[in-house]
Amino acid sequence: MDILPQIRVETHTMTSGAHIPDDQPCVRWLTLDNPGRKNALNERMWNDLPKLIRSAAADPAVRAIVLTGAGTNAFSAGADISEFEDFDPIAQSERHDNFECSAFAALLACPKPTIAMIHGICFGGGCELALCCDFRIVADTARFAIPAAKLGVGYNARWIKPLLNVVGPAKAKEILMTARTYDAIAAERIGITTEVVSPQDLRAATDRLLIDLLANAPMSMAAAKTCVDTLAHPAAPVEMLRLDQAVKACFLSNDFAEGRRAFMEKRKPKFLGD
Repeated sequence: MDILPQIRVETHTMTSGAHIPDDQPCVRWLTLDNPGRKNALNERMWNDLPKLIRSAAADPAVRAIVLTGAGTNAFSAGADISEFEDFDPIAQSERHDNFECSAFAALLACPKPTIAMIHGICFGGGCELALCCDFRIVADTARFAIPAAKLGVGYNARWIKPLLNVVGPAKAKEILMTARTYDAIAAERIGITTEVVSPQDLRAATDRLLIDLLANAPMSMAAAKTCVDTLAHPAAPVEMLRLDQAVKACFLSNDFAEGRRAFMEKRKPKFLGD
């Protein structure tokens, strides 16, 4: 019997570490579980994710959240683009925008430490989820890409902000405009990763970070997170309408229709710029 795509939820205690309190604070693990599609998120998974993040944030026993993918081949390939076949592309893109923005916003607003434990493919919306986390512990076999330009997809400006916050404007342009795939070492060079380890050491490296985090005062960490995020990326008014119109035009284009068909037919698209 096939298991439907889902986000598996587990709560673990840390049983080691010299300074862990006796009451054993917990870690909430959220596993993107859709291995048949490289852990791509369908609408139901996107819709569930912000609820699960907010639930973990509200649970006083939970001190940290880890986001990872099922198996060892992928963290996540991003949104399940096959869902775009059955709906009007503008309507479907707006639906996905709402789901994905809610998930990204929930991660960015979470007052507790968030860790992405990454192995294999980390593409598109999956890469954005990782960028919204505070830490990214990465196997040296991981690969990163935001391939929107290869699909004719307009990339929502709200999604670009977490990328811009992590890698800066020059590298953000490179990642988005070339749609290149970066191995773990290249990703480390441009600041995407917190730590790169062997696949065999991925869980241990994540646990080491968790032990450090869980030993510290939650309010101190929450204050540090808020201060760093606010000082590093102060809010400024941005005229979003012009940006939204540029993105919407992509979804109305022939290139988007061609990119979607090429993806489903597993061939290289032929873009004409219209």
